[in-house]
Amino acid sequence: MTVAKTSVLVLDCAEPESLALFYADLLGAEVRPGEGPDTVEVVGGAGVHLAVHRDHGYAPPSWPRPEDSQQAHLRILVAPADLDEAEREAVSLGARPLSPATGEGPRDARLFSDPAGHSFTLAAGRDPR
Repeated sequence: MTVAKTSVLVLDCAEPESLALFYADLLGAEVRPGEGPDTVEVVGGAGVHLAVHRDHGYAPPSWPRPEDSQQAHLRILVAPADLDEAEREAVSLGARPLSPATGEGPRDARLFSDPAGHSFTLAAGRDPR
């Protein structure tokens, strides 16, 4: 069984509200509060779903130099009840957990490396169905 998923591209920056407004205007979308005080979402028709997250240590891209080169990461949202199954699915496809299970109780976000080494997060979110 393949677990229903949706993906959200998260852009790190120093001022998420103003960057979210830029993308909302550019993409004909709307801005709405995200999950947590430092995240704003940009959502619209035709599958637009971005999030802009405040990074207090943000530095603009230094491409092609490797310092500060990661400016975005993939966050894949699944229904909270499907998170364990989505984790098993990702690992079976070649993902490698980057954050070991710690403590007791459920974890609502899990960090992985894809087969090529790029990081992504499986996270409990709104039911994508």
